[in-house]
Amino acid sequence: MTPPDIRVVPDPAAEVADLLVDVACAGGHIALSGGSTPKHAYELAAQTDADLSAATLWLGDERVVPLDDERSNLRMVRESLTDRLPEERRPRLMPVDTSFGPDAAAAAYEALLLDTIGRHPRLDLALMGLGPDGHTASLFPGKPALSESQRYAVGVPAAGMEPMVPRVSLTLRLFNSAREVVFLVAGGDKAEAVARAFGTPPDDSAPAAMVRPGAGKLIVVLDEPAAAELASEAVTSPARSGGKRAGRRRGEAE
Repeated sequence: MTPPDIRVVPDPAAEVADLLVDVACAGGHIALSGGSTPKHAYELAAQTDADLSAATLWLGDERVVPLDDERSNLRMVRESLTDRLPEERRPRLMPVDTSFGPDAAAAAYEALLLDTIGRHPRLDLALMGLGPDGHTASLFPGKPALSESQRYAVGVPAAGMEPMVPRVSLTLRLFNSAREVVFLVAGGDKAEAVARAFGTPPDDSAPAAMVRPGAGKLIVVLDEPAAAELASEAVTSPARSGGKRAGRRRGEAE
């Protein structure tokens, strides 16, 4: 299996925002992560002048809370990305129906995936985060969702960390079939988890270490503190002072 493409950059959120815009402009199906670092990437992506209306956005996981709850990933994505774009350039955002319990909500979301993408759904891009315990999406260490091999979405009745509310999560089956998986991780508090998930060898007890798209690309975008415990030879692209921007954002000079 091809090793991950590990990039250490000054501004991981900006790098990932550019990747997100590229795939959205091409009309891709994209799974989005929750969390503060991805939120900043979405805010940067919302500054683009590009037309993202052909894209379809899915939630990599969702908390089973009311849609206006501050813990809702749907609310975060709307506030940081889709609601900031004019309607004519806004991608389609597919919510989890959190009026159901976690298992019924997961079944409904899986049916929506199959109806929208097809009987063998494949994401064009999955944007993922990493918890300090090595979890990603709502796939927590030692929880049954991690071993699910038949379903594309699964209910998580008991979360592995705060907020302790039921979840719905996409599964390894779907993430590992994606054309491209991008982990976005920032901060020294994640350095140990990064080393467990992406070091040589990876620690298979970390759920993120199990995300390995067999026929796709795996990219890990880090800042220097998050990469601190990785061996230097594991890093594909070391930190640099500047980088390519995929597209101009509103307010930037041409």
